[in-house]
Amino acid sequence: MARTYSSTPQDVQKVDTKLRKIVTSIPAPGSIATIERLRENEPIAMQGQPPVVWDHAEGFQVYDKWGNCWIDWSSGVLITNAGHGRKEIVDAIVRQAQSKLLTNYCFPSEIRAELTQRLIDLLPHPLKKVFLLTTGSETVECAIKLSRAHATKFHGREKNIIVSFEKAFHGRTMGSQQAGGIPALKEWIVNLDPGFVQVPFPDGFRTPDTSFEFFLDSLKKQGVGPERIAGVILETYQGGSASFAPAEYMQKMRAWTQEHDIVLTCDEVQAGFGRTGKLWGFEHYGIVPDLTTWGKGVSSSLPLAFVAGRPDLMDLFPPGSMTSTHTGNPVCCAAALASIDLVLKEDLTGNSARLGALLLEKLKELQKTYPERIGCVDGKGLVAGIACVQPGGLEPDGDLAFAVINAMMEKGVLLFSPVGFGGATIKICPPLCITEEALRESIAVLFDCFAEILVKQ
Repeated sequence: MARTYSSTPQDVQKVDTKLRKIVTSIPAPGSIATIERLRENEPIAMQGQPPVVWDHAEGFQVYDKWGNCWIDWSSGVLITNAGHGRKEIVDAIVRQAQSKLLTNYCFPSEIRAELTQRLIDLLPHPLKKVFLLTTGSETVECAIKLSRAHATKFHGREKNIIVSFEKAFHGRTMGSQQAGGIPALKEWIVNLDPGFVQVPFPDGFRTPDTSFEFFLDSLKKQGVGPERIAGVILETYQGGSASFAPAEYMQKMRAWTQEHDIVLTCDEVQAGFGRTGKLWGFEHYGIVPDLTTWGKGVSSSLPLAFVAGRPDLMDLFPPGSMTSTHTGNPVCCAAALASIDLVLKEDLTGNSARLGALLLEKLKELQKTYPERIGCVDGKGLVAGIACVQPGGLEPDGDLAFAVINAMMEKGVLLFSPVGFGGATIKICPPLCITEEALRESIAVLFDCFAEILVKQ
């Protein structure tokens, strides 16, 4: 059930550390006019996040205009891998804007050529063609299109099914939501395409059987054989839980899709550019998919996304038939090039791996402290999920997750609202430039919040 935050300022305990400051009531009284104006002018659907009016953000901290400062555990929504407001990215954006080339559609530009070359040089074989887009949903739509186009071209129109996973989130457009695995998000579509099929994700928690044989059995029960499957798409880790599939499972998946000429797509929109402690999330599986979708952390700022894949798949459509108005926007390209440089030069992937190990260790401690209320913690690198459950069971407890996030906001640690099954997962994903000092301090706040909330229940 969707929850909203109160816009009435509440007195909270003041916080004054080197990294966090809470000096006003929360929400800050001075921010209420802005919050109420947005609530009046925007759809209700936009009201789901904590009522913090961002003024500026730097590194791993977010500031408002009234003297409050939060350690950020959201990265926006997994955008700012290199950190908020990095000077190198700001300078690159300004330089490109001052060149007076702000947009050029699909006409060639040097900076688009530079970014596509940079990505191709970094990505492994056979991901050697890149199509720049704007949002992650667009990239998923493109992957679906390419998978079906390949299958129907070489195997006939009956081979058109896209297999994806329950509880998956691939975006909010029609195709991406049909590939998603959250039924409530698809109710509005009414006439669902029968060419989309979902199977359980092998997370070892909600789906205890993590064998690849269970995947095959799940398809068989739905009457779907490989001769009808055009593509399999999965988030490299499930966005709603930060759960990964077993490596052995994915290696069997890779072999099976190759055997049956099924296009395998890894949705790296959340996982890419160091988030999971490796530059590419699929490295954890020891495989390379046929297609990959990317966004969010590629630029740490402006809207840019892309599909990378096998050249024979990427070249399925003739000139002029697979384009986008803002493909490779030059200002966004400049931001992406600067962000990629920062991720590589500062070894933010390594920082993600090192601090991610500390984060997961501490979250396991938290789970041992509250085994009746935390069903699972999962993640790799600097992305993690805490699955809150009803006492002693597996039923999701969205109220507990919401209460923890609200309390964290009041103590100077900012997260986005609960996600995942039953809206009960606390998702942790700070900028990859966060320091160990800041991570330890914010983990201590998390422990305090659980203790304070659960002692009242």
